[in-house]
Amino acid sequence: MQKIVPSLWFNNNAEEAIDFYTSIFPESKILKKSYYGDGAPLPKGTLLVGTFQLEGQEFLVLNGGPQFTFTEAISFTVNCKTQEEVDFYWSRLTADGGKEVQCGWLKDKYGLSWQIVPAILGELMSDKDPAKVGRTMAAMMKMIKLDIAGLKKAYDGE
Repeated sequence: MQKIVPSLWFNNNAEEAIDFYTSIFPESKILKKSYYGDGAPLPKGTLLVGTFQLEGQEFLVLNGGPQFTFTEAISFTVNCKTQEEVDFYWSRLTADGGKEVQCGWLKDKYGLSWQIVPAILGELMSDKDPAKVGRTMAAMMKMIKLDIAGLKKAYDGE
């Protein structure tokens, strides 16, 4: 059992979200589901809570009604080794109504914020040469989806 588990509040489509997220991440699985019964605030048979894992990270979802929505104050970062991986997660998470934001940020169709980040970005941004870091940061600020080749060119001063 994981000690700390992010909990995600959905209006009434948490089960759809579980299926969506587990279809994107190759190392994922649905762990548990429980459903509303008679006399509940949502129709009988609607998912009440569910747990699932993405890449070993456990999540809990709740269908709690429209009182709360997602904000950018919380986001999930997906660390990617290659541009192909960046492109894959970007296209899948923005599908069917998701929105591209800026600097590797996006919102999926449920309004949940994600950061799709090439792993090399951390290396480039932690260089001891402030000019390299500044060029990398300036390039990143102009990007929507992050481009590894573009970040490397900026870092190298090309």
